[in-house]
Amino acid sequence: MKATGVVRKVDELGRIVMPIELRRALDISIKDSIEFFVDQDKIVLKKYKPHGVCFMTGEITSENRDYGNGNITLSPEGAAMLLEEIKNALYQAKA
Repeated sequence: MKATGVVRKVDELGRIVMPIELRRALDISIKDSIEFFVDQDKIVLKKYKPHGVCFMTGEITSENRDYGNGNITLSPEGAAMLLEEIKNALYQAKA
């Protein structure tokens, strides 16, 4: 675990403000959900990503499939978008 040197106080409602630097580094936006874990005496926060959400479109459909040993989920539309991006990147690399 890496220390950030940032310390925040819990307010009377139990809230903690997450520094903008951390939110930017972890791609956490307003209204994103945060998942809480407990590891012995530590609280671990993680940006919540529901299982089965397309990496490209954010869709949850019964047609979504997992790829890359379960590391990426794509809908048919998301798969087409990603394939097009890969083709464009390869074309530009050859040019």
